[in-house]
Amino acid sequence: MTSSSATTVHLAVYDTFADWETGYATAHLTQNGYTVRTVGLSREPVTTMGGLRVQPDLTLDELRAQDSALLILTGAAAWDTGDTLAPFARAARTFLDAGVPVAAICGATAGLAREGLLDDRAHTSAVSFYLGATGYAGGERYVEVDAVTDPGVDGTGREGAGGRLITAGPTEPVAFAREVFALLGVYDEKKLDAWYRLFHDSDASAYEVLQGE
Repeated sequence: MTSSSATTVHLAVYDTFADWETGYATAHLTQNGYTVRTVGLSREPVTTMGGLRVQPDLTLDELRAQDSALLILTGAAAWDTGDTLAPFARAARTFLDAGVPVAAICGATAGLAREGLLDDRAHTSAVSFYLGATGYAGGERYVEVDAVTDPGVDGTGREGAGGRLITAGPTEPVAFAREVFALLGVYDEKKLDAWYRLFHDSDASAYEVLQGE
């Protein structure tokens, strides 16, 4: 991993992607020295669920795990209407196999389930039966929490190897961002707690902690 890849986060973009789900994560990553690069199936502009047009910085074919600190996959209607986005799930497998973390929220978790990436990893999503409908084999690893980070597994299911995986449901963009920041070490533990209290709980007292040296 080069110095630039250590601070480069790749965000997958595709038509109907839920732009609000990663807004907290990407906004505060860029404010803390990270570069966010968008990745599309092609370089053609995509339109988010909120109607924003996004021009991908690179194509999925150009994406290399060694050039990235993290791959983020956002929810989209297309995850549940065919296999158009399956190449992104396969890219997630490549990242995890290379020891590079992946973060998936909302419908992207179903894409990972179909790819078999949740069978041996702790994970969450909108509700357990949403993932169950994919026919995946990871139901026993489902966790009823806002967001969770799995430490990684290898091909035999041994924890502690392979890339770490963050998952979250569609209503938890703040918890999702918290897991991303913790994984990348964006904030120390005290500031991370303050960040979460400020943006999740509207705790005004957390602002002073977050702004402190």
